Amino acid sequence: MDRVLKQGQPEEAGLDPHHLRVVAQLMDEGIRTGIFPGAVLLIAVEGIIGHHAAYGHAQIVPSLRRMTLDTLFDLASLTKVTATLPVAMRLWDAGVLDLDAPVQGVIPEFRGGGRERVTPRHLLAHTSGLPAWRPLYLKARGKEEVLRVLCTIPLTYRPGEVVEYSDLGMILLGFLLERLAGDQLDRLFQRLVADPLELKDTMFTPPEELRHRCAATEGGNAVEREMAGEEGRDFPWRTHVLCGEVHDGNAHYALGGVAAHAGLFSTAEEVATIAQEWIRPSGLFSQRALVEATGLQTCGAEGPPRGLGWVLHHPGAFFAAFGKRAFGHTGFTGTSVACDPEAGVVAVLLTNRVHPRGDHDAIEQFRPHLHAAIRKALMT
Repeated sequence: MDRVLKQGQPEEAGLDPHHLRVVAQLMDEGIRTGIFPGAVLLIAVEGIIGHHAAYGHAQIVPSLRRMTLDTLFDLASLTKVTATLPVAMRLWDAGVLDLDAPVQGVIPEFRGGGRERVTPRHLLAHTSGLPAWRPLYLKARGKEEVLRVLCTIPLTYRPGEVVEYSDLGMILLGFLLERLAGDQLDRLFQRLVADPLELKDTMFTPPEELRHRCAATEGGNAVEREMAGEEGRDFPWRTHVLCGEVHDGNAHYALGGVAAHAGLFSTAEEVATIAQEWIRPSGLFSQRALVEATGLQTCGAEGPPRGLGWVLHHPGAFFAAFGKRAFGHTGFTGTSVACDPEAGVVAVLLTNRVHPRGDHDAIEQFRPHLHAAIRKALMT
C-alpha cells in the first residue's frame, strides 16, 4: 500500500502561511491560559501534511518534558474511530459482520428488556439505548465479568429512538467483533489496520520502553473517581502520574488496557494516516464501507447526527466551520480528529489536557475556534 500521507510545505498543501501563524498563536494561547500543557497539531490537505508542530510540554509534573512530534498520546475515545470502527468495517467488507443482525445472535447472554432488537449498527451509531457510562470496574474484572455486568444494565431508551453516546455500547461491540473473528481486539487491529497502513506507533498497552515518549495524563482519573461516588470510596485508585497507562477506568481496571471504547495510543501522524482512509481511501476499506460509515445513520432518532462511530456535521459540532460533509470525533484526554472530504482536509489535535488536572469545558470551547482558524488557512 502506498504511503497515505506525505510531508510538504504549507503552500503545497494549499495552506496560507499567514493564517497558519494565527493557528499557531491559538495553540500558544491554549498553553498560556492553561487549557492544556502541550499538544501536537497536524493539518493535511489532499494527503500532503502542510502543518505538523509540537507545542508545550508532554509532562509538567513531577518534572518537565518537552512535547515532540513523535509523542504518543492516550487517544481515549478516538479509539472508537481509529481502531474499533476500522476493524468493524473491514469485517463487514469481508462478510463476517452483519450490521443489522441482532447482537443477541452472537452474544446470547445479551437478552431481555428489549436487547433482542439491538444491532451492531445501533452500537456504532450510539442508538442502542444503552446508557453512556457505568463504573464497570467496581464490579468486574475481565471480559466475562464485564459482559455479565453489561447484560444486567437496563436500556435507557428503545433501540433506534435516541442518540446517547455510549461507552458501554462500544465495549459490547468489541466483544461481538472478537467473537465473530475469533481473536482479541488488539490483534485484530494490528492485522486488519496497523499492518496494512504500516503503522509503527499505534498500539494498545505500550511497552515500558516507550513510556518516555507518552504524554502524561492524570493519576487516578479524578473525574471517574468523583462519578463513582460513595461506591468507589475504598477503591484502590492510581495516584501516580500516568505515562503509557490508559487513563480510562473501565479500560484499565476492568479490561487490562485493551477495550473498544478507549485504550489506543498513537501519534498525530498515524492518527491522520487512519483518518485519511475515510476521505481518500487507499484500499483499506471499500467505497461502500466509507459511504456507510460517514453517512447519516440516525435519521428519525432524537439527538445530533451520527454516522457509524463518527459525529456528522451540525451547528454544534467542534468542526462546524468545515464543509457540510465533514465528520469528526473527540477523546476525553484532549484529543480530536476532524475530516472534510470536500476540501480533502484532515485535522488532528492531540493534547494532554487532563495533566495534571483538566478543565473539560475549556477544551470544548477551544476546539471550534481552532477549527475555524484552520478553515481560514485553506487557500481555496
